[in-house]
Amino acid sequence: MSASSLSRFSAVGALLLASAACAGAPPAPPARADALTQADATARSQRIANVAYVLDFTLSGKENFDGSSTLQFDLADTRAPIRVDLDKATIASLTVNGVARAPQYNQAYLTIAARDLKAGRNSITVAYQRAHSTNGEGLHRMLDPVDGKVYTYSHFEPAAASQMFALFDQPDLKATYQLTVTAPADWQVVSTKRESAIEERGATRRWTFPATRQLSAYNFSMHAGPYKGWEDNSGPYPMRLFARQSVAAQVSPADWFKYTKQGLAYFDNYFGVPYQFEKYDQLMVPDFLYGAMENAAAVTFAENGFLYKAAMTEAQRESLAEVILHEMAHQWFGDLVTMTWWNGLWLNESFASFMATMATAESTEFTGAWQTFYAEGKQQAYVQDQSPATHPIEVPVASSANAFDNIDAITYSKGASTLKQLRHLLGEEVFRKGVHNYLVKYQYKNAQLDDFIGSLGDAAGRDLTPWTRQWLYKAGVNTLAADYRCQAGKVASFTLRQSAPPALPTLREQRVQVATFVLDGGTLARGKTVAVTYKGAATGVPELVGSACPDLVYPNYQDWGYVKVKLDQRSFASASAHLGAIDEPLLRAMMWQSLWDGVRDGELPLDRFIQTALANAPLETDYKLLGDVLTKVAKAKHYIDAMHAPPRYAQKTTAALEAMMWRGVEASKGNANFTHQWMDAYLDAATTVQAQERLLSILHGETVLGGVPLDQDLRWKIIEALSRAGHAGGAALIAAEQARDNSDAGQAAALRATVIRPDPAVKQQWLATIMDLKTTLPFARVRTAMENLYPPGQRALSEMSAAERLRQLAALDKAAGPVYMRAWAATMIPKDCTPASVARLARAGKEFKGLSEGTMRALREQHENERRCLAVRKAMKFPQE
Repeated sequence: MSASSLSRFSAVGALLLASAACAGAPPAPPARADALTQADATARSQRIANVAYVLDFTLSGKENFDGSSTLQFDLADTRAPIRVDLDKATIASLTVNGVARAPQYNQAYLTIAARDLKAGRNSITVAYQRAHSTNGEGLHRMLDPVDGKVYTYSHFEPAAASQMFALFDQPDLKATYQLTVTAPADWQVVSTKRESAIEERGATRRWTFPATRQLSAYNFSMHAGPYKGWEDNSGPYPMRLFARQSVAAQVSPADWFKYTKQGLAYFDNYFGVPYQFEKYDQLMVPDFLYGAMENAAAVTFAENGFLYKAAMTEAQRESLAEVILHEMAHQWFGDLVTMTWWNGLWLNESFASFMATMATAESTEFTGAWQTFYAEGKQQAYVQDQSPATHPIEVPVASSANAFDNIDAITYSKGASTLKQLRHLLGEEVFRKGVHNYLVKYQYKNAQLDDFIGSLGDAAGRDLTPWTRQWLYKAGVNTLAADYRCQAGKVASFTLRQSAPPALPTLREQRVQVATFVLDGGTLARGKTVAVTYKGAATGVPELVGSACPDLVYPNYQDWGYVKVKLDQRSFASASAHLGAIDEPLLRAMMWQSLWDGVRDGELPLDRFIQTALANAPLETDYKLLGDVLTKVAKAKHYIDAMHAPPRYAQKTTAALEAMMWRGVEASKGNANFTHQWMDAYLDAATTVQAQERLLSILHGETVLGGVPLDQDLRWKIIEALSRAGHAGGAALIAAEQARDNSDAGQAAALRATVIRPDPAVKQQWLATIMDLKTTLPFARVRTAMENLYPPGQRALSEMSAAERLRQLAALDKAAGPVYMRAWAATMIPKDCTPASVARLARAGKEFKGLSEGTMRALREQHENERRCLAVRKAMKFPQE
């Protein structure tokens, strides 16, 4: 599954019980009654083996579908009943070993009586009807508003296959899947295997698929609808791409096939194990919960991340390549070899994130992919790892309901950074050999962390137990600083000092590069670079003694390590004053990050950062780094909006940022990569009357942007910005544009623009819809409303319902499912950047008992965000303070 949607997905995880106790967190509440506990899953897998499913579905395009599931398996004993998972179905018949039985069913699973079972081979057939889901899980159904066509697709991770068919829904009971589907005659049906036959039946067709190899249930899939398809058979594996017919014009098949073909060749070579699933299908699907999903040989992607009405920018193409390669890496690591239980899900995602970045850098034109990783996912991991929401990489998972408690930036990006570090520590070829041996040994099987680490340790001839304990079972991020002394223009002593916060005191072993730089004619020229393996509190670096006294030292050069760098005073001053003197984009990115870390830690006044950005951002010559800098500027603007800054200061600073953004737009005309970055930043910052007038001029075609066409996407972005700013004609603009664009994407854009309006009546109306768990609105729309209801500049409107939202939190957490609560907790917990708000969240964290682990962690995380916001405000030292 791709990390590209983590912000929508809610970057919240779960604390390991030991570290949660250190933080004063309550123990996790018991699992939901319908969830499968790890203990029950283990007991079931000890009794059941050699599972095969025969599945038959009848799809009409209507709200319900008919299904039949036959489960064939070996049973070790008949001492107890067995559980067969099937969610909220209407059962027509149940047959156990050829005998019809009355179902014992609780809407979550069937209980098959021990007396109906036998030691040895068993067969259970369940015929049923079920409603399609509308929340992105199970077998999702979507009605395209443009042409009235119906599209379905499956999504099963972590344990949602039971929303489509009867099975043993746990990863360590791998099975084969033989599929038959009856669907309307104009539909395509796509699954893990290519169909072996299609029978014409007038208004319908019957598709037959041969049995798959052994797969965990969450890796199997079935997608059906009148999808538009493209094919490319130029490589060793047939490739297909599918999308809804109404969005087909927005697809660039050549780019998809290019990166897919490059990736398959790269991974075949790197892993030394050829791709196992014969063909490679990819589908863009609507209303998708996440970025993408690694279904074996039939990968699904969220439409809203990969459809563009204009030619893609370089940044958009790099994102496409990375996500394609992320899901592709899973075909080996996750699909071919699968974790035994959900505590191993982090390793799947970490490994795919690591491999996708490496493959993007080494097999595509995007050689700077590690810089993108550093600026995006890795920074999210650093932020979370310094918050109360931190947790070890490897954590227990009590039940299937808790499987996604830890799907966050630590899971993806800290884990990937850890693997990158381990590769440097062991050596590139040793690491690759260990991965190859692991895949060969455990292919089509399930494995655990010790199996993976053991394969790497065997290849290295080293016991990795201490490393595993430090990195995978302990939470938190260390800080690394260079402590050096110069004499007569030369380094007289040099020591790396590692520290850790008192609550998470683990010091780690890590291999990094230490680089020194000297100002030379307006350029910070690199002096000496030394690779160092450090451990403990202090590690001497004698190789640097005698070298030229540096103006800047960076002890994690080229980002080998996962560590927060604390610049020494001399280096911090050089970074602040001479950003433009640094030639290397990645090093410049690291200097910008050091400045932003100073803001977040309350050490560097936000205004100083903004002034540095105003002076240096317009000079940036690397479009990727420009995007990173402008993202930080947007965060700075959000702090200003949130912290109740004095009106005169807020107005002056907002106007200065708007002016910089617009100058950037004008100066970059003709260079789409830069113009898009500046225009997106301008849209985010635009609030003044002058900015609103300019946006209207662009919308009406009176002002023409060079390099950025006024396509439908930009029109909606402009309308959303105007609506957020409270433009008087905002409602009319939304209505007119929706009449112009009534597509699914247009409806979502209209919703964003509507709910973001600073109108109390609008807020009240949409809050009621969000809080109504029985709403018929598809969850994708509910989530969109959550994400846009209370932007940072509308804290006063948020406060109007803040107390009520908190009051209902516990009941909502109990009644709603985890998909809903992940989105709600990330967006709807009230924030106001005041001491009262900090105290309010602290009280809620103490008073609410029995919250789900994910919701409790989100509450603690928002409390930390509020505390940091106050620290940023305090460092500003506004006059009235």
